[in-house]
This record gives sequence, structure tokens and C-alpha cells, in this order.
Amino acid sequence: MSTDIEYKKIFGWPESLKHNPTHYCPGCGHSIAHRLVAECLDEMGLREKTIGVPPVGCSVLAYNYFNFDMVEAPHGRALAVATGIKRVQPDKFVLTYQGDGDLAAIGTAETIHAANRGERISAIFINNAIYGMTGGQMAPTTLLGQNATTAPGGRDARLHGQPIDISRMLAVSNGVVFIERCALTSVKQIRKAKKAIKKSFQCQLDDLGFSLVELLSPCPTNWKVSPKDSWNWVNEEMVKTYPLGVIKDTTGYEDKK
Repeated sequence: MSTDIEYKKIFGWPESLKHNPTHYCPGCGHSIAHRLVAECLDEMGLREKTIGVPPVGCSVLAYNYFNFDMVEAPHGRALAVATGIKRVQPDKFVLTYQGDGDLAAIGTAETIHAANRGERISAIFINNAIYGMTGGQMAPTTLLGQNATTAPGGRDARLHGQPIDISRMLAVSNGVVFIERCALTSVKQIRKAKKAIKKSFQCQLDDLGFSLVELLSPCPTNWKVSPKDSWNWVNEEMVKTYPLGVIKDTTGYEDKK
């Protein structure tokens, strides 16, 4: 009887991800988001034609981890830079990787107009409800009552305004074909997030228009809680302001189970 055993590799390090030690804090969702983006690019055969645009600030160090061409943009200008790249090189696959400050504060104009024009770009939007990379200041996505270094008593609607749901704001534009909000706090939600990212990427490949995937991501350090408690806070509190699910989908794709 033969004792030879055939092995099939079913899990490994994505080619689109560099072998660098992470600088992210324990419990941070950025590492998970990086891996999902990398896996989708590998599985869709896009790495060699991809150009990523991380802006300074919210995702300034993303280029340390992604193993494909990257162009760093000034803070808030990721979608403007990405638009220029896609316009002059339409055969390339262009994605942005942005935080809530970059996409929904200093870059609000760039975000709205790129979406309204229906730019063939895939945007990955990390929403951790705070300025996680720059000291824990209040973000446009900070929840009512949530503490921040610039709102030590908690966000007050009269003083600071309401949290901005930028994904729903963008959904009214005819240039947008797909927006979905997912979380990075459970295996089930991470799988949904990967599926949404792939769908966003397919929108670009099929030349349909602008697409965005919002990822609710824990930030234990700036929330001043444990990683476990940060995941629970996303699932129990953050989703009340930012409900999970498909926000807009005019792709006509039929989701496969």
C-alpha cells in the first residue's frame, strides 16, 4: 500500500502583501483590511496592474504592507490623485485606501466629486470613528457622546454637529454603482467584507462606475479599551449609527452563495 500523501495548499501569505512586521496596535482592524484587499487582488489576478493610492495621515504607512505599485497622495486628495491616474492609464486597476478623516473631512470635496463623476475607482474606507493615526482627535464619524482628545466631554450635536454618514451621502449620486458597509469584528463579517471588496473591484473591471466599501474597524488604543471591548463596541454601539449592509447596488450582479 502506498504511503505517499498529496498535500494541497489552501492558505498562505498573499503575494500582494509584504512580509513586514506590523506597526498597528493589537486589535486594530487595519491589518485585517490589508489582508482582505491583498487576497482579493491575488484571487482576481490584479496585482500586476494595480496602483494603490494611500494618502498621508489616515493610511500613510499602507505602502509598507501592500506589495504592488503605490502613489502617496496629500491628505484628503487620494481620490483626486486616483482620478488622474485612472484617466491617463485606464487599463490599470486603481484603488484608494482611506480613513474617515481623509475621506469624510479634509477630502470631502474630492470624495463627493469623484463619486458624482462615476470615476472607475474602487475606494476602501476605514471607519474607526476617530483619528486613529494622529492622536485620537474627533473625526467626522465620531459618535454622539463618544470621547476624543478634541471632545473630552464627548461629541455634542449642538457644538460639533452630527456624525457624518458619508456612504449614505454618496449613495444618492448617479455615478455611484455600489456601496456596502461591513465590519471587521467577526469571522462572519470579515467574510462579508471580502465579498464586498471583490464586488467593488469587479465594478471597476466592468467599467460600471464608482464603488466604495466601508469597513467599521476597532481602534482600542484611542478608544482606551481592550481589543475585545473594542470589537464589542463596534457590534453593540457603532452599528446603531452606521448600520451594516448594502447601501446601494445598481450593478445587476447576482450574489453567489
